[in-house]
Amino acid sequence: MVNDIEMLEELKKIRELLAAKPAPPPPPPKGLWNEFKSFIENYKVMGLAVAFILGLYLGQLVQSMVTDLIMPVIGLALPGLDNLSTLKIPVGTQEFGVGGFLVALITFIIVAFVIFILVKVTKKWGIK
Repeated sequence: MVNDIEMLEELKKIRELLAAKPAPPPPPPKGLWNEFKSFIENYKVMGLAVAFILGLYLGQLVQSMVTDLIMPVIGLALPGLDNLSTLKIPVGTQEFGVGGFLVALITFIIVAFVIFILVKVTKKWGIK
């Protein structure tokens, strides 16, 4: 029994010695241009930039849709209002422009919902 345990331990040591070692990491790139290219590749900067730009224009598109299409329809549904985005509520000598806030709120909700759907779909597809 002791012999078997010693033999198993010796075989484990041999297996560890024969196991392939991971390759050493590549040397860091030399030169400013190579370091910059490595930075872009490692940190996926281009993908982040593309996502930022698309998100920016998606936000503008949704804001235009809310301001120019949705708010006038809501204004038609409410009697006495032509366009809800121009709604102002007078309080004393001040006027509060709540229409602009409503436009921003609806825009935020739509953009957040679109991003939620995109994250849900990418998780389902296994994209991280």
